[in-house]
Amino acid sequence: MPVNPGAAASSSPADSLIQVDIDDTIARIALARPHKRNALSDPLVLALRDAFETLPASVQAVVLHAQGPQFCAGLDLSEMVEHDVPGGVAHSRMWHSAFEAIQFGRVPVVAALRGAVIGGGLELAASCHIRVAEPSTFYALPEGSRGLFTGGGGSVRISRLIGVARMTDMMLTGRVLDATEAHAAGLSQYLVGADEALPKAVELARKIAGNAPISNFAILQALPRIAEQSMAEGFFTEALMAGISQNEPTAKLRMREFLAGRAAKVRQDPT
Repeated sequence: MPVNPGAAASSSPADSLIQVDIDDTIARIALARPHKRNALSDPLVLALRDAFETLPASVQAVVLHAQGPQFCAGLDLSEMVEHDVPGGVAHSRMWHSAFEAIQFGRVPVVAALRGAVIGGGLELAASCHIRVAEPSTFYALPEGSRGLFTGGGGSVRISRLIGVARMTDMMLTGRVLDATEAHAAGLSQYLVGADEALPKAVELARKIAGNAPISNFAILQALPRIAEQSMAEGFFTEALMAGISQNEPTAKLRMREFLAGRAAKVRQDPT
């Protein structure tokens, strides 16, 4: 993939934990601790937050992936610091701010998953908008056996993806879901072959980057909030976003092209 060298990660210590490559409108952000199974330390979480908050204006979609055979083995327990209650709350809120920069950031994020997606790694994956998994992918929430509780937003995001009962089972018993079980449960939207997650994620990101920016913004910012609203509030929010979106110049141009027969028709993907 062609890379813009000027957009690659700088040589600062935080940036050594991730690698950022930009190709036109797509950014690829990789967890870069393969020797640690890409376990999440605080500096790595902060590096992710900074990367997503400082994306160049040209970037319209992001692919989040990892170096090595494991996506993320969860919290780096070797670097875990003991906190009192206020410190523990502040630490969790720091992780929340980082993952919110992904879920509610400027552009859609596609995660390419393989190997371990455990604990905080699953919380990170759940903050992405689309997840593509390989057959080697497996998921676990071992917090119960370690005397911990999710702190990176998992109790909110993961429970909405797979349901409270299934998440409770995973946390209480340490149950591990393989790629097929997790896909059926809703943890991934695409299940592909070995070594196919990253290419598929890039393909999806390129398609997403071609959407009208206002539509992507509305989908990212309004849709999850509408899901939490009452029906009456949801209908009103939807009407506001529909009015805003269709009034944007790019949207008007695309609608004229469609009506003139110059836009691609919706067809079933033969694959």
